[in-house]
Amino acid sequence: VQLQASGGGSVHAGGSLTLSCTTTGFSLDYGVTGWFRQAPGKQREAVSCIRSNDGVRDYADSVKGRFAISRDIEKNTVYLEMNSLKPEDTAVYYCATDLTFYSGSCLFWEYNHWGQGTLVTVSS
Repeated sequence: VQLQASGGGSVHAGGSLTLSCTTTGFSLDYGVTGWFRQAPGKQREAVSCIRSNDGVRDYADSVKGRFAISRDIEKNTVYLEMNSLKPEDTAVYYCATDLTFYSGSCLFWEYNHWGQGTLVTVSS
């Protein structure tokens, strides 16, 4: 399983970016895919996730209403559309996936396959 994240960059506050996570060796028909981020000096946090079986999405409170996760199964790609970006969104963003389902929000599930990060910088 390999994941390739892309789409990071530098924007001003209020701007938008869309991140892409393309998977190989793994079909988005199965499992769960999530986006995480880690800001300098901070712990990694879950941002959003989407379950393959029912398409249920979940978001961290800090990004609700601003970020949207989606997927294109034919392209094996998961997207994270980020709008109204704030300086506090600055972080390295990672995508991850796993085949195991748990109960509760997929934001807190275990993910065993990770892609490399893509840097998002939001200036004020």
